[in-house]
Amino acid sequence: MKYSKRRLLTVGITAASVGAALGAVLLIGGPQQDGDNGQTGRQEAVAERGRTVMPFDLEATTHRFTPAETGGVQDVVADQPDDAKQASLIRTHLQEEAKAFGRGDFGDPAQIHGDGMPGLAELEDGYERIEVRYRERPDGASLTYTTAEPALVDALHDWFEAQLSDHGDHAETGH
Repeated sequence: MKYSKRRLLTVGITAASVGAALGAVLLIGGPQQDGDNGQTGRQEAVAERGRTVMPFDLEATTHRFTPAETGGVQDVVADQPDDAKQASLIRTHLQEEAKAFGRGDFGDPAQIHGDGMPGLAELEDGYERIEVRYRERPDGASLTYTTAEPALVDALHDWFEAQLSDHGDHAETGH
């Protein structure tokens, strides 16, 4: 195959333009850079939105997500076990969330993490087949999610993973 100089020049300019455009897209739309506190821009935005939904102090508490064969456990605990104020705020919030989730209302997680949050649509659709149990802990509270449907277990695990990623330093996996 023989290319003319003009054709090679056009191909070269086009490739350079595509490369520059791709570089700009990756820079703008790629993973957001860490802020001064080590969190990504998305994690900072989630924390800010979380402050409008969750009454407890994210800097003084930790979310723990533990997947299980039939669902999983979400613990929210005060970082200082004797912090009665944070424990009380956690309990109030998780009691309300357990009731809302039992009605299929996942509006708070959607407000914090976005409507496209992994697992969220499946949980909203299948809420009647998920048992959500509230349990008080000395340092906060837990929600246990149980279902017999493998697809809903997968959705719960996806939902947990999204929260772990979005909450950054405010969350961890397991007990």
